[in-house]
Amino acid sequence: MTDQVPPDVTAAILVIGDEILSGRTKDRNIGAIADVLTEIGVDLREVRIVPDAAVEIVAAVNQLRARYTYLFTTGGIGPTHDDITADSVAAAFGVRIDVDPRARAMLLERHRPEDLNEARLRMARIPEGADLIANPISKAPGFRLGNVFVMAGVPAIMNAMLDEIRPTLTSNAPVLSLTIEAGAVPEGDFAGGLATIAAAHTGVSIGSYPSMTADGFRNRIVVRGREAQAVEAARAEIEALLSPLRR
Repeated sequence: MTDQVPPDVTAAILVIGDEILSGRTKDRNIGAIADVLTEIGVDLREVRIVPDAAVEIVAAVNQLRARYTYLFTTGGIGPTHDDITADSVAAAFGVRIDVDPRARAMLLERHRPEDLNEARLRMARIPEGADLIANPISKAPGFRLGNVFVMAGVPAIMNAMLDEIRPTLTSNAPVLSLTIEAGAVPEGDFAGGLATIAAAHTGVSIGSYPSMTADGFRNRIVVRGREAQAVEAARAEIEALLSPLRR
């Protein structure tokens, strides 16, 4: 007998850092994580950004880990005083945190023992009971505690950690996506009909995305779903709706 895949595997992303909220650093991790989750069939439902404040991190971790199958955090696991993510996650779970021998051994792959000062050893402090996430770039690991994956904020390192944990994730069937070019047809001309189609095809999501390009205004309608037949049926009805409007 094979295990049944849960019908609704969901996720949230928690971005941690004052530098993101101030605009000084432009986040590149949300899109990268979203791409991977979409590809493997995990529904990303929420993204939240919080400052380097323990009370904010603890509250967000506890809310999001209870609400979704997975929570992915980025940022705040470096060697400086404001890198408090590990301590905050430990507080959220109510467990102790200390220098982990496994994490210390990883740091020694990059640093000499005499160079493991107090600041660098902060990156080896791991909550009790957590599994480590390998970091092939700078060696300082991330970790998983329960359904929470704690990863670095530096995009190259975050992506390397994401590659490490990707095979461990349970997922839904991958999402299929079809794009229908509506051309220069204004949304107002097809909005009512599109709403009717969306209401009749509850197994798919339908979105309209206008944009300005070098060639002028254009509209794209995207149909997404897990069943090919349902996606195709919705696509056909949208094409029929748009056909007389394109003339």
